[in-house]
Amino acid sequence: MDFLLPIFAAILQAGSFTIDKIALSIRRVNFKTYTGVSFPLIFLISLIIFCVAHPPLSLNLLQDSWWLLLISIGIVIGTNLIFYRALQNDTLGEIQTFDLLYNIPAIILSSIIFIDERNYFVIVPALIASGAVIWSHWEHHHFKIAKYTIPFIIWILLISPFNSIISKTLLLTWSPISLELVRSGVVALILGSLFFKHIKRIPQKGLLLLLVTNILTTIAGILFSFSYQRQGIVYTLLIFSIQPLLVYLASVFILKEPLHIKKTIAFVVVLASIAFAQFI
Repeated sequence: MDFLLPIFAAILQAGSFTIDKIALSIRRVNFKTYTGVSFPLIFLISLIIFCVAHPPLSLNLLQDSWWLLLISIGIVIGTNLIFYRALQNDTLGEIQTFDLLYNIPAIILSSIIFIDERNYFVIVPALIASGAVIWSHWEHHHFKIAKYTIPFIIWILLISPFNSIISKTLLLTWSPISLELVRSGVVALILGSLFFKHIKRIPQKGLLLLLVTNILTTIAGILFSFSYQRQGIVYTLLIFSIQPLLVYLASVFILKEPLHIKKTIAFVVVLASIAFAQFI
């Protein structure tokens, strides 16, 4: 039943990102207020889960992996700042379908570095699924990309994939819950301090939405890490590739963003790729 981990994570994260877009449309809620309050909430939610589950956590874990943890924290901070700035200025469907581009370098890197990731019955469908998303954004001999989304695309292609490698390495010794607790705690300390003055401006409606979305994203992140640990990067990313497209569908039916036929076809290709890898 381990294959259900990335599926549940994808569904929860899709719900979270849909709420994110709604929250960012509220007056006085921008990407600075969002990131400033979200990670303290994620840390508190992770702490509650940690106290209930009691996973192992000791200073010995940091002896050999502290530098990897610091790099991972830096990538998480950069990814969130760039992602939510792009989300504030672009449509939800666009951002989430571009998010799938992350899969291609992450899959290639992991299959090069880790022997256990070299399963071509999974690698090929994963690359096809990601390629379908690239095709869905090719219009009139060029990519149709909003100005504020370009830094996000560069980041997820060149920097973010290394976090997958680091996370899998850390999860060889860390519990997913303990890793989420420590990583979110450090990020909360940095971003909470950096954007403290923006946190005080959040209206009550926005704070409620942020609480709900961060409960969903914390649980999704932990399930995603469990899947990394048990099933590997390539398989997890293949299954999790339904998440951006679930968000795309939500953006169409809930937020009333325009429907694009090519992106709908890409969604079908992703589902077919997942089905092939799962049953073959």
